[in-house]
Amino acid sequence: MKKYSKNQLERFPIYLKYLRELRDQGVRHTSSPLMAEKLGYSQELIRKDLQVVCRDSGTPKVGRGVMQMIDDIETFLGYRKLIPAIVIGVGHLGGALLNYKGFLDMGMHLEAAFDNDPRIVGTEIGGKKVFGMSMLGTYIREKGIKIAVFTVPAEKAQLLAEQVVEYGVTAIWNWTPISLKVKPGIVVENVNLASSLAKLCHKMADSDRRSFTR
Repeated sequence: MKKYSKNQLERFPIYLKYLRELRDQGVRHTSSPLMAEKLGYSQELIRKDLQVVCRDSGTPKVGRGVMQMIDDIETFLGYRKLIPAIVIGVGHLGGALLNYKGFLDMGMHLEAAFDNDPRIVGTEIGGKKVFGMSMLGTYIREKGIKIAVFTVPAEKAQLLAEQVVEYGVTAIWNWTPISLKVKPGIVVENVNLASSLAKLCHKMADSDRRSFTR
């Protein structure tokens, strides 16, 4: 497999969304210059990114086939097979994730949610049933759940991580503000809202500085 960077990995879903839109419009081919014009990246950047995932180099003055690029990117990102997942912690954030319909397009199937609040246990959110925490281990084992989405209070996250790993979870999408310690072989992806906001604020400040010096 060709080497790729974290920044490239973050751009591939953006390319995929755009290519799916082209497919739905009946567009059969596109090129790096056209994608650059629509997405705001440089032609060279897009060209290098596509070289990582695409099986062919395209045709001069025609570009690459849209359907082929979709297939290549979906395969690279692991979207070709649905992975069963659950949400643990059904507050405002957990509820929002349960209601989001786009995860299926990303290869993840949210099957259920878990919480200890008796007011919501037994209800459905986004078509997914909310179970009590006492059912967590049984459900993960019986359903073969591989991804656990954490939207729980920070102080509960580490112990919970250890539990779900013992139950059979192999990946944790961590929306809590702490870093989880797990055994080797378990994948943890941290969603760092503070870091994302810092990048946003820095870009705003940098833009203001450039405008001021003109």
